[in-house]
Amino acid sequence: MLFEQRDQPPGVPPLALTGERTLPDVPEENYWFQRHLVVYEWIARHVAGLRVADLACGEGYGSDVLARGGAATVVGVDANPEAHEHARLRYSHDGLRFERTLVETFDEPCDAIVFLQTIEHVRNAGEILDRFKALVGPGGVAFVSTPNVLTLAPPGAERSGNPWHVHEYRPEEFAALCRAHFPSVDLHGLFHARKLALHAGALRLGWDAVHRRLGLTKPFYDRFTPAIDVRDFALRRAAAGELGGCLDLVAVLRA
Repeated sequence: MLFEQRDQPPGVPPLALTGERTLPDVPEENYWFQRHLVVYEWIARHVAGLRVADLACGEGYGSDVLARGGAATVVGVDANPEAHEHARLRYSHDGLRFERTLVETFDEPCDAIVFLQTIEHVRNAGEILDRFKALVGPGGVAFVSTPNVLTLAPPGAERSGNPWHVHEYRPEEFAALCRAHFPSVDLHGLFHARKLALHAGALRLGWDAVHRRLGLTKPFYDRFTPAIDVRDFALRRAAAGELGGCLDLVAVLRA
């Protein structure tokens, strides 16, 4: 089944959920959307007054969050024509604009780069990080996130089944990649909190078997998934030993 965004503003074409990018306004996708949104909101608190480039911005919601959070300017960059047109039409804010181009060819000076849940989609990760360092210059910062393959892939598997991912990272591998290209690397981990932490505990106690046996799977998750919000995730600096259990790895890279 192909899901599509609901209730878009007049004149804004909805995007279809393909698995390449997450989308707001798709109830079935809400877990993943909120998982991305909480990181954008955290970054927004750290880039107030800065010139920000949100690279591979997708639908555009994150660029909007950064602009509304107080960044001096935000340019959302994506090469996909449908995503670019949707973002351009949907999100309007002082200092916010969208450009359709490749991450590799974007060439505007900025103070901060945001590159979330995308480095696993590329083959030339090291070259891209070097490009980011050059764009932000001395004193600049890049925020880069990626899913942790240790919690994304099924138990015992080397990687998830996401066909859009070229390479999925373990925490120590991602840290080594970042440190090879930036002199200062600060790693954070994203974890479940509140009702998602309770849900994870219920799964460990056998909830999967219970809801299937009782025929509750669809009605339960039809209510549970759309109710998830950013408070059900916690982003924090974590010791190396803790990062193995995180959902996503978030690196703050300073040039």
